[in-house]
Amino acid sequence: MSPDHGFDIRARLGDSKPRPRRKRVVLADRRTRQVARTIMELEEQTSVGEVLVRHLVKVQLRSALVLTGVVAVVLLGLPALFWAVPSIGEFEVLGFRLPWLLLGVLVYPFLLLIGYLCTRRAERHERDFIHMVEQ
Repeated sequence: MSPDHGFDIRARLGDSKPRPRRKRVVLADRRTRQVARTIMELEEQTSVGEVLVRHLVKVQLRSALVLTGVVAVVLLGLPALFWAVPSIGEFEVLGFRLPWLLLGVLVYPFLLLIGYLCTRRAERHERDFIHMVEQ
């Protein structure tokens, strides 16, 4: 390794032509200042940052409340349905009566699905928030 060539395979193979020097090209991005300013406002908790964070919390709360409402309607509605229409409770599926099957077994996959949807929605709202901050 010679000091003038550094680690250059062409110089070791006997090619004496010097490598062209690399040029660094930097393009000014106007969004960078705006993004930095918005991030600073978020970190310093200015009024603009507070409004942005409050909007994120409000959107996530609304999403969680909608899914909570779905869970409440399903889990409270099924027993009410079985109480109001007792003949539905007489059906048997795979040797189990329908109320036992729905409320004792299938409620857990339903709750897992709701948890998955809640997580996906929260992540989507956070991505939208980050995208909004970066613009």
